[in-house]
Amino acid sequence: MGLIKKFRIKSHKKPSPIISFENINLSYGSRLILDNINFKINEGQIFGMLGPNGVGKSTIFNLITGLIQPNSGKIKLNNTDVLDYPIYLRTKKFHIGYVPQYGGYFNDLTLYQNLKAIAEIVINDKGNEDYKINSLISKFELENLKNVKAKFLSGGQKKKLVIALSLLSDPKVLLLDECFAALDVLTIKMLQEIIVNLQKESNITICICDHQARDLLACVDKAMILSNCKIVAEGSPQELVNNIDAKSAYFGDSFNYK
Repeated sequence: MGLIKKFRIKSHKKPSPIISFENINLSYGSRLILDNINFKINEGQIFGMLGPNGVGKSTIFNLITGLIQPNSGKIKLNNTDVLDYPIYLRTKKFHIGYVPQYGGYFNDLTLYQNLKAIAEIVINDKGNEDYKINSLISKFELENLKNVKAKFLSGGQKKKLVIALSLLSDPKVLLLDECFAALDVLTIKMLQEIIVNLQKESNITICICDHQARDLLACVDKAMILSNCKIVAEGSPQELVNNIDAKSAYFGDSFNYK
């Protein structure tokens, strides 16, 4: 963790919540999914959600974007209750970017064509379109892959592409769904550095959900653990690994993230 977080610069401004969940409950029929969920993510924070598959992490992302609605409770973005905002308006008005676990690109288009296709939709200033595309290609060191079809890219290269696609719209909040899944150790390290650098360079708020604790805790400021439809622990990485409830519900006694 030290190598990833070593050069983070902490702001001395009073934290301002950019995402708030207040008493959120969600059920599908008789199946309880989320039970009285309360948490806040501050502006410029790298926040993590941990828990086994199927515990509701991706569901929380769907609630943030408006893809689904809770049975009760409030969701606030920039202190605005957004439950009445449909998905197409919510993501645009509150500048939300989303990186899915799978896909998010056009298989049969080249890397450059993927960026061009999305840029034509989300960038209003057409004179700035090529500059933005080339800047992202340079940022993620993808120059040699511009003309390669997406389906032929490696797992790490595809992840870089999808993050670049999400950044075309200049999001203030970036949601990363299971971003470390099925990647090798070196690619995970690269992705952790990309995440930290993105926050450092643009003060973007980043929220990551994953089930791989060690990978997630290496690059977040704060995280929470979901288990049995509830938040069982919340805090800094070090606070979480020392938390009795977190150990009981998720980590076990022998876990060490460093």
